[in-house]
Amino acid sequence: MTQPLWTSDEVLAATGGTAHGAGWNATGVSIDSRTLEPGDLFVAIVGENADGHAYVANALEKGAAAAIVSRMDDDMSSAGPLVQVDDTLEALNALGRAARARADAKVIAVTGSVGKTGTKEGLRMIFSAQGPTHASAASYNNLWGVPLSLARMPKDTEFGIFEIGMNHPGEITPLSKMVEPLVGIVTTVEAVHIEYFDSVEQIADAKGELFDGLQTGGVAILNRDNPHFERLRAKAEAAGAGRIIGFGEHEEADARADKIALREDGSSVAATICGQKVTYKVGVPGRHIVMNSLAMLASVQAVGADLALAAMALGRLQAPKGRGERHLIAAAGRSFTVIDESYNANPASMRASIEALGQAKPQGRGRRIAVLGDMLELGEESDAMHRDLAPALRQSHIDLLFAAGPHMRELFCAVPAAHRGRYAPSADALVDLLAEEIRNGDVLMVKGSFGSKMGPVVEALVALGEDDSESIRRNRG
Repeated sequence: MTQPLWTSDEVLAATGGTAHGAGWNATGVSIDSRTLEPGDLFVAIVGENADGHAYVANALEKGAAAAIVSRMDDDMSSAGPLVQVDDTLEALNALGRAARARADAKVIAVTGSVGKTGTKEGLRMIFSAQGPTHASAASYNNLWGVPLSLARMPKDTEFGIFEIGMNHPGEITPLSKMVEPLVGIVTTVEAVHIEYFDSVEQIADAKGELFDGLQTGGVAILNRDNPHFERLRAKAEAAGAGRIIGFGEHEEADARADKIALREDGSSVAATICGQKVTYKVGVPGRHIVMNSLAMLASVQAVGADLALAAMALGRLQAPKGRGERHLIAAAGRSFTVIDESYNANPASMRASIEALGQAKPQGRGRRIAVLGDMLELGEESDAMHRDLAPALRQSHIDLLFAAGPHMRELFCAVPAAHRGRYAPSADALVDLLAEEIRNGDVLMVKGSFGSKMGPVVEALVALGEDDSESIRRNRG
């Protein structure tokens, strides 16, 4: 019989709540009644846009084991067991802390301006082959996502992988202290969310908050190629890190890429990981993915897991949705590829995705086409940062640029006329323009900040093939 994730007694002990109905067991934890599974413990979070208390009765009717609430009414009381607390978010935090305390897991926390989710998902895949592994779902990396991910961690977890994000100073520290990682990874530091900071150095300091929760004597894994390496190393050492591992192509990197062969569908890598030579393939294209694979292998070495087995697993790496997922679309007598990078964007990730598009091999008379929406939260230098992408397009031999949004117009005007596809003020207006212009053999990369709404552009392009009933989807990264 499967052991429950939480018993009613354990929840009461962790939260200090008052029971209204007891003797239940929960198999999961949820804060969203729309995705709740029968047996979940529902936590009624009060957010900026919604109050979970409005959905308590519905959650219990859908099969929730119980609900944690800060106030009650007759509908809730009659629907099922309740745990009443003063603050539901703090109760979720308490569950997360209790889950962390009871699991004898080797925990790895990941942050960085770019590559957090891909690195977290790669670590999930690697460690799942070596023992019971639990990792954050999707991009659950904020003030509710981190405690929710912790609260979902089973007692028998051997490897825990948690993503921690921020867009303001001070946000990572409390989350890191909750996670208490043995290993902390900072993928890189770039001018992301710069609107909320006075300098990139301040962003580095905010990322360095990851080490505030690092176990004494723990391991900090840092990008040796990044100009803020020394700043982060000093932060990690001051926090009590017992070991610093640098990764990258730098000659002093401990996890060093000695040789990289970039291809359209992935990369081949020869590397030295803390003195051990390894050769492996990465199933997702892009130099930035190779760099993050070095951090993944460094973490494997840091926790004493099987490095050779981990290196082999990287060949099965796949891109998460919106972060490099590929679709081969057949529609109206033409076949073209769409690379979905629509989840988010900043100058560093834009350049990385453009470089990866440059590795693509269009078929026949096909072209490499960048379909780009605005990068947001860049502050006063936003227009300049968009214009500054023009050399990256040229160096990667991108044939056409389709652009949407007022900031991306700056880039559109900065590229030579021969490489301008079409411009639209908003992403949705690009769809028909693209449908008219795409030809057989084209490779399109779609990217923009989440708020620029490039995801629906991908969905519309994929739907062109679905309408023809000839779409072939592939997820090779």
